[in-house]
Amino acid sequence: MPEPVLSIRDLTVEFKTEDGIVRAVTGVSYDLFAGETLGVVGESGSGKSVSVMTMLGLVPMPPGRLVSGEALYNGRDLLTIPKKQLRDIRGGEVAMIFQDPMTSLNPVLTIGKQIAEALQTHNDGMSDDEARKRTIHLLEVVGVPSAEQRFDQYPHEFSGGMRQRSMIAMAIANDPSVLIADEPTTALDVTIQAQIIETMRAAQQETHAAIVLITHDLGLIAELADRVVVMYAGRVVELGDVHTIFNSPRHPYTVGLMNSLARVDLDREWLEPIPGQPPSMISPPPGCAFHPRCAFSRGRERCRTEVPPLRGIGEGGSHLSACHFAEELEAQHVVPALTAGEVS
Repeated sequence: MPEPVLSIRDLTVEFKTEDGIVRAVTGVSYDLFAGETLGVVGESGSGKSVSVMTMLGLVPMPPGRLVSGEALYNGRDLLTIPKKQLRDIRGGEVAMIFQDPMTSLNPVLTIGKQIAEALQTHNDGMSDDEARKRTIHLLEVVGVPSAEQRFDQYPHEFSGGMRQRSMIAMAIANDPSVLIADEPTTALDVTIQAQIIETMRAAQQETHAAIVLITHDLGLIAELADRVVVMYAGRVVELGDVHTIFNSPRHPYTVGLMNSLARVDLDREWLEPIPGQPPSMISPPPGCAFHPRCAFSRGRERCRTEVPPLRGIGEGGSHLSACHFAEELEAQHVVPALTAGEVS
């Protein structure tokens, strides 16, 4: 196996609140390899964003607290390096596309000025003319029409889709090695979402970056991801390549996510929601955090008392599941085969 460009190891993060300590992320570990797209999926509050925001130094400490872990980028631990070095890496070698471009873009600066500023911050000696030419090229790469005229327009003069394209252009401005996209299509309608998917593909071709795609949208995962990390209650509960996860899930939570999808290949009148609600992260249930909602637990004591380890399933060890009874799921063939084009 090649060396990963980014490795998160045993990351645990908690927050101090008025109601108590919230353990937002517990023992999260995964690797990101050059050129791949790694999807991180789960319900709101599962710890998807906190893990990468902590890595980039974007979680305020306090109220946040790093309990343990490493975030190794090309051998350097992003959690311990000096803040100036982290700032140089962030936006240059590791870039982020945020969920809501309207709150991420500066309303009093033109789109072109903001992208050019990102370029000149990480490229000493770049002239204004060079930055303008590079910015116009980037806007063209992400599909902004009339890029030269758009350079001098403000965020409020762009549609939601065009603002998101501009955010992607800013993120890829310095040819990052790692691109983190946090819910990049959530605020957009379905038609624009499809366009942003194509823009993400174009951005990856431009930079050859590895992508961490954080989303609750399984359709987006099916379209873009090579491997998938499924998170629940702050833990990784399943990890594997996208084909395996969609066709042979081995954790009841992943099965629940798949069964709640709108599928064009299945003739059914109703979707199958996951019963109940995610647990409180102040006082999570003992044992497996998913067992109160799990149809496969059936009240078994092991589920109620033992936290299941993340372990290899089947041959090769690349498919991991944190379920005591993952083999039972395999025997039941719980989800019919799925392809990306069958996600509604």
